Amino acid sequence: PGEVSRAAFEGRVRLRMLKCPCRPSAGLELSVNNHAADFTLSTKAGPAISLSCLVHNSSQAEELLWYRGAGQVDLKDGNKVNISNICISPVNESDNGVTFSCKLARDKSVQVSVTLDVQFSPQLSGEETLHVEEEKDVTLTCNSKSNPQAQSTWLKDKHRFTLQQSRHKLYQTSEVFQLSIRKVQQSDNGTYTCRMESLLGNGTRDFHLIVEDKKPVFPKEAIIAAIVVVALTIFFGIMARKEKFFKVW
Repeated sequence: PGEVSRAAFEGRVRLRMLKCPCRPSAGLELSVNNHAADFTLSTKAGPAISLSCLVHNSSQAEELLWYRGAGQVDLKDGNKVNISNICISPVNESDNGVTFSCKLARDKSVQVSVTLDVQFSPQLSGEETLHVEEEKDVTLTCNSKSNPQAQSTWLKDKHRFTLQQSRHKLYQTSEVFQLSIRKVQQSDNGTYTCRMESLLGNGTRDFHLIVEDKKPVFPKEAIIAAIVVVALTIFFGIMARKEKFFKVW
């Protein structure tokens, strides 16, 4: 009985080994640019940057994977085992806030991530010419991107713009700077400049506001009444001519 029990025990051990052929990853570590933990990398738009991922505490070949956000980066053969490098060139504004992660292929919980902090001067856009009828409302929208966030100002005809609380309203987010004007007047005609200032540079965008004369408004009821009167006049005129025609005959 003792021999049978020992054989059964050895069989169970062999079965467990067959079911779990994976090598343990305990103690194995990765580093990216000498960082063993997640980190943020500050850089400026333009120059290329390199990220190098290295396996530590492993005596065997380990395959590595790179991800940009949720998408896997395509790596060439020879750039996957124990050490793997990727190059981001050129770095641009769209890379700001993007996370790159290096992961162990057989155990993706072993990973190191780097988030890019891309700094760039203000980039502005928006509709340049706006036509608006007098006494209507209008909003000038200046789309802006910068890192770090820039300080914003509105100018009118190259002079600092004085806001009137009853007619003007400002709205700002990290990417939008708006000036709203209620019931525009002819005096609101002019060139409005959205100006952004940051440590990395300044940016401006001109908006030409053209206030058009108020168009006369005709009441719908009066127009409908006039059409009815004309239609009835024509109708009775035709009927009168018919009666005259029948009397002659």
